Amino acid sequence: MHRPFPKSADPGQTFQTDAIIVGAGPVGLFAVFELGLLGIKAHVVDILDKPGGQCVELYPEKPILDIPAIPSITGLDLTHQLLEQIAPFGATFHLNEMVVALEKSDDRNWRIKTDMDTVIEAPAIVIAAGGGSFQPKKPPIPGVDAFEGTSLFYSVRKREMFRDRTILISGGGDSALDWTLNLEPIAKKVTLVHRRDEFRAAPDSVEKMRALVEAGKVDLHIGQIQQLNGADGHIQSVSLETKEGDALDLPCDRMLAFYGLTMKLGPIADFGLNLDHNRIMVDTEKFESSVPGIFCIGDMASYPGKLKLILSGFHESALMSHAAFHYVFPDKKLKFQHTTSSSALQEKVRGAS
Repeated sequence: MHRPFPKSADPGQTFQTDAIIVGAGPVGLFAVFELGLLGIKAHVVDILDKPGGQCVELYPEKPILDIPAIPSITGLDLTHQLLEQIAPFGATFHLNEMVVALEKSDDRNWRIKTDMDTVIEAPAIVIAAGGGSFQPKKPPIPGVDAFEGTSLFYSVRKREMFRDRTILISGGGDSALDWTLNLEPIAKKVTLVHRRDEFRAAPDSVEKMRALVEAGKVDLHIGQIQQLNGADGHIQSVSLETKEGDALDLPCDRMLAFYGLTMKLGPIADFGLNLDHNRIMVDTEKFESSVPGIFCIGDMASYPGKLKLILSGFHESALMSHAAFHYVFPDKKLKFQHTTSSSALQEKVRGAS
């Protein structure tokens, strides 16, 4: 059983802390841990109503396979384990709030303001907002709004919603292929539709999908969806024009549309930071932006050789924290320690400090 998500602080208040983390995805959460090891207290702000970022919002039950020493873990489980790991450091969360303004409050501190009139001051800002605010692209099909949230979905929040359903999945990327594979065992029927017989997904996923098609467990149709048929928000079938020009009606009562995501950088674009294609340019020594005291880690960070991986963000969190220390404690000397040998760090992690 997972412990409940942390409660959000009441909005509209003013807070003083050591570091402000913008973004509560896995990288932002791990930054709480790395900062906490150095005695740096953090407040975390996120536009979503719960921590986890894309891991919880877009693929809570999708397996993640490249977290070191964890062969497979879902986005939801990873989030909960990170929350358990950072619990001793007592981070304050400000959820359902978006940072809309950033300014210098004095020679040492930054001040951020949210759309809920919360004000937080700190000497260090850490932007860990992924790619910004992601929104799914809607299918270019008339009348899709009438089915959204009832029988048409852009992500899988709970797999059980699709058990014993006749599902049509539209798309050719990793999400479409992954959910074709993951839902086939529990669905009544799965049909995959893509505009061409080439896929942008991992080759292994494509191979597994084609094996299921060959075995008659998944239907694959190449063509363009023309219309959704149904009433009162409930899809009954999808009209398809095949690449040969034939018209088909494909029965379904659930549709998953994976047409990609639209990234909106939002107010961060106005913070005066050097940007590179809607990402923040940083150095690879401190992961500091062009503005002293403002750091960026995770998918939004841009530097030569950048890989958009969670494990890369974890590495960035560690180096960022050591650099942020000098802004938070300018009169202290940073002593590097290992958690395996430092009793002081072990006490912090256990919450005994």
